[in-house]
Amino acid sequence: VQLQASGGGLVQPGGSLRLSCAVSGATVDYYSIAWFRQAPGKEREGVSCISATDGSTDYADSVKGRFTVSLNNARDTVYLQMNSLKPGDTAIYYCGADIWDECSIKGPYYYRHWGQGTLVTVSS
Repeated sequence: VQLQASGGGLVQPGGSLRLSCAVSGATVDYYSIAWFRQAPGKEREGVSCISATDGSTDYADSVKGRFTVSLNNARDTVYLQMNSLKPGDTAIYYCGADIWDECSIKGPYYYRHWGQGTLVTVSS
């Protein structure tokens, strides 16, 4: 499976962005797809994930109520809608995937396949 993340950019605090993770090379029906982010000097941390099997999702406490993860009807793209962005959301965002019924954001070790990352900068 191949992953291609896109949609990053520069946005002011309080603004919105939508990230996309295009999935190819395999049917996603048995996969979980997650978004992780890594800020300079920090470890990669889980942001959100979705199970393509049952549609269940999970979010980090820091983004609950602001971010929404979804899978499109064609089941080939996972979106991360990010609203009310804060400077602390600045990071490179990566999407990861692996065959799990239940998704997890406990750690990047949970996923074997990764996209190249897209940079999100929240600044005035």
